[in-house]
Amino acid sequence: MNKSLLKFITDVGPLAIFFFFYYNSDKNLKVAIPPLIVATIISVLLVWILEKKVPMVPLLGGILITLFGGLTIYFDNPIFIYMKPTIINILFALALFFGKYFTNEPVLKLILGKTLPMSDVVINNSNKEQNQRYFFEKKELKIILDLYAKMVSEGSWKDYGLSISSKRVSFSIFKNAAEKAIYNICKNFKPSNKNLKYLITDRNGKILNNAYDLEILLKKTNWKKL
Repeated sequence: MNKSLLKFITDVGPLAIFFFFYYNSDKNLKVAIPPLIVATIISVLLVWILEKKVPMVPLLGGILITLFGGLTIYFDNPIFIYMKPTIINILFALALFFGKYFTNEPVLKLILGKTLPMSDVVINNSNKEQNQRYFFEKKELKIILDLYAKMVSEGSWKDYGLSISSKRVSFSIFKNAAEKAIYNICKNFKPSNKNLKYLITDRNGKILNNAYDLEILLKKTNWKKL
């Protein structure tokens, strides 16, 4: 079987099955999750049978879907399946941060395997540039994650995402994993003035608040009134 077709089927198939049952059962997660789990397991097995190995990303995704999908059904609480993207993002971030202490191999290459082929040169250059310039610093990330944990515990935020470009890095905040981000906490790498180094924007990119210091920006922002 063509590898591109196989990847498309195994990536999209389980989601298509989930949404089919979800929307044909009046959005009942208890009906839609079991077919999703079964389809995900079949997809992972199909990849293993045809390629004799399973890349780390789909394997981890399959394990977490089975675990949190099962917990959602058992406790009849959707919070568990909503947690799955957050858990994957946290594990991915931890692997990138701590991986360098356990292996000399590029961490991205070990995690992605053949899911996203990249040469060692590209990966190493990407890691160096990202560490030097194209990401939040460790202190900045801690400040953001402390706020994120507080807002999640209050039930205000549900999930987050990260996006990186040559101009800025954004920490996106979601109230619902199926919707667009409600806010973006951004760091500009080349701001036109120092007060535009850190921004909070809405889902349309409109600047809601800005400052030269991230901690000051987050402390002076009244999230309930945005």
